[in-house]
Amino acid sequence: MSDDTPTGTARTTRPTRPTKKVVVLDYGFGNVRSAERALARVGAEVEITRDYDKAMDADGLLVPGVGAFEACMRGLKGVRGDWIIGRRLSGGRPVMGICVGMQILFERGIEHGVETEGLDEWPGTVEPLKAPIVPHMGWNTVDAAADSQAFAGLDDDARFYFVHSYAVREWSLEVTNPLIRAPKVSWATHGEPFVAAVENGALWATQFHPEKSGDAGAQLLTNWIETL
Repeated sequence: MSDDTPTGTARTTRPTRPTKKVVVLDYGFGNVRSAERALARVGAEVEITRDYDKAMDADGLLVPGVGAFEACMRGLKGVRGDWIIGRRLSGGRPVMGICVGMQILFERGIEHGVETEGLDEWPGTVEPLKAPIVPHMGWNTVDAAADSQAFAGLDDDARFYFVHSYAVREWSLEVTNPLIRAPKVSWATHGEPFVAAVENGALWATQFHPEKSGDAGAQLLTNWIETL
């Protein structure tokens, strides 16, 4: 029997990294199909669902969001999304919020004079963006936090796609315990500075849409998948 392997040379195979399973939470508010395609592009196994067990068991949970803060919170609670996010984070299980999916992670949102309680993972208020032109719609750069994992491999002039009229304009969380790692907060400017992204252990979030941000967005999603 012939053997093409040279004498004394062992056959080796490269270990393959297990595919990460990501659930895009379907609670009625968000570009779930765009998110699904973007995650699949970077190698994730993706499912769009509101099923509690599947959302809890996934390696990563992506929470999109489009529309009004109050409506998104109502939709999220309607599928027990608030409970899912809280339970995952209490166990150190990765969650990522996008656009309004980021905003609802803060303490509260104020839209048209209506104040709505958010998930309160971070202190802060989502307020109208003060700028000459609103909504902030289009491509913009981000001033990434030092040693950011989310923006690793990206140039300072990388551009991301934003569509929003509201934002968190002040970051008020202070960490004084040296044993606790402070969140990494990245900023963008449209009329005034606002929070563009947060990395806080198992919880990541972006005000912009990485799923609509071309190669730069794909790199950021790849960086997230690598943490799962």
